[in-house]
Amino acid sequence: MTAVQAQAHAHAHARGHVAAATSDLHKIYGSGEARVSALDGVDIAFRQGEFTAIMGPSGSGKSTLMHCVAGLDSFTSGSVRIGTTELDRLDDRQLTELRRDRIGFVFQAFHLLPTLTALENITLPLTIAGRRPDRQWLDHVIAMVGLTGRLHHRPAELSGGQQQRVAVARALAARPAIVFADEPTGNLDSRTGAEILGFLRDSVRDLGQTVVMVTHDPVAAGYADRVVFLADGRIVDEMVRPGAERVLERMKDFDPRAVTG
Repeated sequence: MTAVQAQAHAHAHARGHVAAATSDLHKIYGSGEARVSALDGVDIAFRQGEFTAIMGPSGSGKSTLMHCVAGLDSFTSGSVRIGTTELDRLDDRQLTELRRDRIGFVFQAFHLLPTLTALENITLPLTIAGRRPDRQWLDHVIAMVGLTGRLHHRPAELSGGQQQRVAVARALAARPAIVFADEPTGNLDSRTGAEILGFLRDSVRDLGQTVVMVTHDPVAAGYADRVVFLADGRIVDEMVRPGAERVLERMKDFDPRAVTG
């Protein structure tokens, strides 16, 4: 058994443990008549080795929830934890280190440094942390996303799909506790988007990774193990082993306009 296989085997045994969770989470913007409750008492757990999609109409709080759980935004009350670490007990330096060392990010925009090669972009978070990559793990991740022959190219020499592959590999390279993906296929055509979603799904199935994805796309949500639906800052439904058609029908119940654009 290789080191990568052993790591995936260990993750398989850990499936069901909680990678991240919230309790009575509230996020309020403004005050008085301008007061907006973006999150209204959200309780949710994201289990290890699971791919969760978060969906809801515009303004439902789905991106706010992801940003609060990922430590990218503060919250008004309640609690958020990554593993057993309570985020509200961390100072700014500790929060930065947690995001760097234990969380991976994939965004709609690729956020690659133009002067670095694909490989240098992939290993950048490890370089900043002063850590050497596990070469066997890194090679496995690079092969999984199909970048073996493009590692010495800079972003301008890569297609949009290849740039997002670099972003996915960067998110996985440090073996984070959890990966957050915010509309990761929003800038891609449907075929390339399907490849990226396939990579995220494979990272869960083959590497035991935990992935939480915000999306408005029922097809993208169909790749997940479960879909959580938000409306008006609250969790209103959950679907296990979803398919694109089931997700689409459920979204129509919230807002027919949410699936037409």
